[in-house]
Amino acid sequence: MTTAYAVDLGSVQKTLLLPLWGRAVETKKVHPLLVDPTAVRIMESIDYDFATMASGIGYVSQLSWIARSLHIDRAVKQFLTSHPSASIVNLGCGLDTTFERVDNGALRWYDLDLPDVIALRNHYIQPTPRRQFIACSILDDTWMESIDAGEPVLFIAAGVLYYFTGAQVKGLFSKLADRFPDSELVFDACSPRGLRIANKRVIQSSGMDLNASLKWGLRRAAEIENWDKRITVLAEYPKFRGIRSKLSFKEKWGTLVADLLRIMFMVHLRMQKRPAS
Repeated sequence: MTTAYAVDLGSVQKTLLLPLWGRAVETKKVHPLLVDPTAVRIMESIDYDFATMASGIGYVSQLSWIARSLHIDRAVKQFLTSHPSASIVNLGCGLDTTFERVDNGALRWYDLDLPDVIALRNHYIQPTPRRQFIACSILDDTWMESIDAGEPVLFIAAGVLYYFTGAQVKGLFSKLADRFPDSELVFDACSPRGLRIANKRVIQSSGMDLNASLKWGLRRAAEIENWDKRITVLAEYPKFRGIRSKLSFKEKWGTLVADLLRIMFMVHLRMQKRPAS
């Protein structure tokens, strides 16, 4: 009998189990929107009470993790059509498996997260010559030195930025503009209303530590352009845009309400070069 692998993560880091569970649940459906056998393999071998989590998570939350993955997959693939050898940086990667779905055989990929997460990740997923794991805080500038900026860079951040304060996010964006001009960033954002809902219906209901509560709420993506003149919003769109037609009536209704309330949404930015003075 194989011994389950014990989870030893900090409060915020442990939230990576939420989207992992969401992708595994989706994969097991008869007609899944996304197939992630790695998520199933990890969930079935890790020592964690997913039953308690499942009992507290609603179907809209589960689908939100799938929608986010589908949007980011599409954004990466579109970026690679113009820049096949691009560097893709997965900020706060957790146990994400985007690479497996989008790899074109030429890109360079960087999975970045805290040391305890990377240690867990190494147990299940292995780096390759084109896929590097970086054990470092997103807020620690030293990781930027490891990124090959000789090719265009796309940053992705799935379920990460709202765990920081607004000041920390603002500082990170300015540093990305400093170090990686002409790069792009795709991430999911949480509105102030969504922040309250997510903390109650996801963090608390799933049994996560309250120290992992979401902090940064964004009303409109346009606010970010006021932070730094080098940042341009390329797109802002509802979390469930483009996937609702494949859902049941109940799921359509629930996700429609979530989008109308702007609980969570997707944002795509470009970091421009500093204007000439």
